[in-house]
Amino acid sequence: MKNSKLIFYLKNYYISINVKKKLSMKNILFYSIFLISFGIYSQKISIPTDTIVESYHETTINNKSIKYKAEVGTQPVWNNNGEPIATLFYTYYKRIGDKNEKINRPERPIVISFNGGPGSGSLWMHIAYTGPRVLKIDDEGFPIQPYGMKDNPYSILDVADIVYVNPVNTGYSRMIPNSKGDMPDKKLFFGINADIKYLATWINTFITRKNRWESPKYIIGESYGGTRVMGLSHELQNRHWMYLNGVIMVSPADYKVYDTGGAVSSAINLPYYTAAAWYHKVLDKSLQERDLLEILPESENFTINELLPAIAKGGFITNDEKTKVAKKMSYYSGISVDDIISHNLDVPTGFFWKELVRDESGYTVGRLDSRYLGLDKMEAGSSPDTNAELDSWEHSFTPAINYYMKNELNFSTDIKYNVFGPVHPWNRENDNTRDNLRQAMAQNPYLKVLIQSGYYDGATTYFQGKYTMWQTDPSGKMKDRFTFKGYRSGHMMYLRAEDLESSNQDLRNFIINSLTNGKSAKY
Repeated sequence: MKNSKLIFYLKNYYISINVKKKLSMKNILFYSIFLISFGIYSQKISIPTDTIVESYHETTINNKSIKYKAEVGTQPVWNNNGEPIATLFYTYYKRIGDKNEKINRPERPIVISFNGGPGSGSLWMHIAYTGPRVLKIDDEGFPIQPYGMKDNPYSILDVADIVYVNPVNTGYSRMIPNSKGDMPDKKLFFGINADIKYLATWINTFITRKNRWESPKYIIGESYGGTRVMGLSHELQNRHWMYLNGVIMVSPADYKVYDTGGAVSSAINLPYYTAAAWYHKVLDKSLQERDLLEILPESENFTINELLPAIAKGGFITNDEKTKVAKKMSYYSGISVDDIISHNLDVPTGFFWKELVRDESGYTVGRLDSRYLGLDKMEAGSSPDTNAELDSWEHSFTPAINYYMKNELNFSTDIKYNVFGPVHPWNRENDNTRDNLRQAMAQNPYLKVLIQSGYYDGATTYFQGKYTMWQTDPSGKMKDRFTFKGYRSGHMMYLRAEDLESSNQDLRNFIINSLTNGKSAKY
């Protein structure tokens, strides 16, 4: 029932009451509430389960005119009985040719893109990294007004089609009630293995619908999305017989490091400390005067060869060795020797973000990107009040994605776009994703891996990314199929204008170099 109709019926109802005077005020109130409630119920907000909206566009990438079709829509997730239990919102960009250029679709790569969280929408890489349109921000990634969008001259759309996928409860993706109005069990979606299982099935359907089985296929995931795509590589191959050309992990989160804890998870933070301290100019003069990429290898060597063994010794390290290591750690981190010793060489990241520039400026530094500064209620304390960088990003991304979907891609809905959606509690048990990636690579000689990380990322540090790469293939027999790229940015390195260009070019080169060009898949 439309609002106008509801008002009409209510109006005429009250006229009738006033004329006939047969009902009490109590009855009038009851029926008014009933009618209003019915009107609200009949207009319950929902998202279409299976729909497509198409539009056509043109842009310039690497100084070449590119025509493309944008498809936004929803595609269901089904249960074992073939009933829809959720629908996933996606955006699909497909390059199209003209009279002078014919696109060979079977030979054209397709990249399937996820962000992380878990619980994060796909907007981050969509409208800031690889897509044909990006949000308006300054050259270092900070919000500017008026908000809006602009062309991305570095998008990989010139070499690959791209689909951005929003998992359940992110973006416009939602669970679907059954005929009785009951929602499906959250355990079907919210956990490492459940997430991988249903997303692999969804990808299978998408690839079939779009007739892309012949195309070279790539999956890219940022942050928790790194865990997701490691697992998807194995699930797609072993449950759907879909073999990939590449897995790309952007600032990947490796929960085998975080959940295990101990000496390794602590020690590998130090090279990031070095980078952040260098950026804020609080290192010793002998380091500060040198370039970042000159000093990071020194910090990495100290971490592996001295700091890690020292932390592993725990309370049985000698005082002399502890003091010696603490002095060197202070040299590479900008944190005082006393603070390091008081933490038993195990300096928490939260303390680092609070402490690094406390004496110099009274600000905190960002978690996901330590170039950003935050302002706490008081300078005292052991960790920041908020993540300054995330506040900044939500500030700039939220207006942009809502504007873009409605005004440029013509997708209108009253459903809220969940930048971050409710997906917790998240089941992190039985995380075998790292080894699953290794197995997928062993099974598929075509499969290559690219890791991209920002040096100033304090959440999923660049050195943790290297460690993940090293541990994925402990035999070393596949190390020539791994590529690591670092950038002078944070978690979302593409927000910095210079790195937007270089990271897209690295991704473009990876795609081109991983194409098989008729070579057999064999050892």
